[in-house]
Amino acid sequence: MNCKLFNTIPLEEVLQNLGHLPTKQNEKEAWFLNPFTNENLASFKLDKRNNIWYLHSEGIGGNNIDFMKKYLKSSVKEVLEWTEKQNFSSFQPQNVIQKQNSLKENYQITEIKELQNENLKDYLHQRGLSTKVYPLVKEIHFTIGEKNLYAIGFENLSGGWELRNSFYKGSLIKKDISILNFNNESQNQNETGKRIAIFEGFMDALSFVEMKPFFIGDLLVMNSISLLNRTKEHLKIYSEIHLFLDNDKAGETCKNEILKSFPEAKDHSEIYTLHKDLNDYLQFKNNTEIEKKQQIELNPEQEQEESEINQAHQTYRRKR
Repeated sequence: MNCKLFNTIPLEEVLQNLGHLPTKQNEKEAWFLNPFTNENLASFKLDKRNNIWYLHSEGIGGNNIDFMKKYLKSSVKEVLEWTEKQNFSSFQPQNVIQKQNSLKENYQITEIKELQNENLKDYLHQRGLSTKVYPLVKEIHFTIGEKNLYAIGFENLSGGWELRNSFYKGSLIKKDISILNFNNESQNQNETGKRIAIFEGFMDALSFVEMKPFFIGDLLVMNSISLLNRTKEHLKIYSEIHLFLDNDKAGETCKNEILKSFPEAKDHSEIYTLHKDLNDYLQFKNNTEIEKKQQIELNPEQEQEESEINQAHQTYRRKR
């Protein structure tokens, strides 16, 4: 993706993916509430024919790149990195699965079932995840053009699916956030005083479940930082907010925006400060434990020493 290609995508589709819908429109133009801040007046005008925008309340405007630079508060390079992770129907880049002959792909879901495929289970294990997370995902069989594919599926609130396997990353149907509930059935959905943890991607949320199996509360997966405003709307009923966002520029921007609206929210990125995200940290942690185990097995003297230490502390360990 480059600037020229991104600017050919209808800004109306970009806005829709970000959760912004027009208050009024016709064939030539559309009006939106200010997407950069909270306003009650529709001052954001989209010229559909030329695919440019103008914000009357601030006297600024431009193309898609200009819009996303301001929206994400990022550089052109960071905006293009963000666009690569999106699934705009107007443009899909070539990938290892297929070579496209057109800009639109023909997706169709053929089967949704409980996770059974061994290859998908192996993929989860490679990501540091165990059978604990199996009930939280589905096995999705789908077609892209003439190709039959399958992937791990994670459902969002609009019935869409985030898809992952060892060679594919994408989404089907409508993009939206996902929410998982853990043992909060007794609380009313509109009741305040609830706890929630926020993640960008569902692999990070599954990693959290792996690491904190007794967590009580909700997990919100953004599935894209472009859904930041929608995320903030859902956070209004929670009194305890925990952030586990990615350690990159986009994640930092997202974190700061949430903290600006919810100053009481707690950022936990220091836990995995040397890693890209929580799942990357989990994989590193698991690999380190495996390496330590292998070192012990290859060193009989050290293994004997460990055994003696364990015996000396046997009574203490049983008390725990």
